[in-house]
Amino acid sequence: MRLIFAGTPEAAVPTLRALAAAGHDIPMVVTRPDAPLGRKRVLTPSPVARAAEELGLPTLKTARLDDDATAELSSLGAQLAVVVAYGGLVREPLLSAPDHGWINLHFSLLPRWRGAAPVQRALIAGDAETGAAVFRLVPELDAGDVYGELRHEIAPHETAADLLATLADSGAGLVVDTVASIADGSAVAAPQEGEPTHAAKLTLDDGRVRWEESAERVLDRHRGVTPEPGSHTTIDGERFKIHEAQAAGDAPALEPGRLAAAPAGVHAGTGDGAVLLTRVQPAGKAAMSAADWFRGLRGDVRLGS
Repeated sequence: MRLIFAGTPEAAVPTLRALAAAGHDIPMVVTRPDAPLGRKRVLTPSPVARAAEELGLPTLKTARLDDDATAELSSLGAQLAVVVAYGGLVREPLLSAPDHGWINLHFSLLPRWRGAAPVQRALIAGDAETGAAVFRLVPELDAGDVYGELRHEIAPHETAADLLATLADSGAGLVVDTVASIADGSAVAAPQEGEPTHAAKLTLDDGRVRWEESAERVLDRHRGVTPEPGSHTTIDGERFKIHEAQAAGDAPALEPGRLAAAPAGVHAGTGDGAVLLTRVQPAGKAAMSAADWFRGLRGDVRLGS
């Protein structure tokens, strides 16, 4: 098929590569403009822009699909458009410009977790299962009929980065299969069933550990916000980052936020037990092992203070 592809982050790259490898004609790749990254704020192309360049595909870098972008994309004669985490809204008349409209790869089992951060919200909520869905794009947020889905049992160790990478790879195959079925006329899209939930974009406060919650919920939050915006707490009013944490196993009874030395790190008290911190970053310092940090403490320290 003749396809437009729209996407920006690394999670969209497997789908772009898979569609190109399947032999589809991709006259344009739409992605967000180059963004300043790093301490020196160097303008850097998006992962999708870099992949498109490697594949020899033309790109349209735009933050908004405005009238000019709509006119350019509508002139391409695309049969279908595929979007994966582009980061901008597709509105009419562009939504109806391709013969078969637009399809979207979304990293949840719709209608659960419609919105910007489905993987992160599934982890924070403690979901046992998630997945990916390909659906027909409509004006309402993530509400279109679903062509197909895949399911994934969430492992206890998976962070948002781990889970997103897994779903991006497996979801690419789902998109390729969906495009093939649309091309041969066998595709069937079914309405979403169930009560929708909203996956709002994460804020810095979403990464703040609530030590009064259970150990399981503390770890769910930690995994859901790793690597961004990051798991953190406070010590004497200063932000204290938690890079790595895990279930504690046998641990002493500790009040929420209280600490105790452990063979492989530091135990931190929660609402019903403790978690094991293994890598942390105090304010103004580099990341370090939690055990080394704890050995260097002087006086009583409580997390969340």
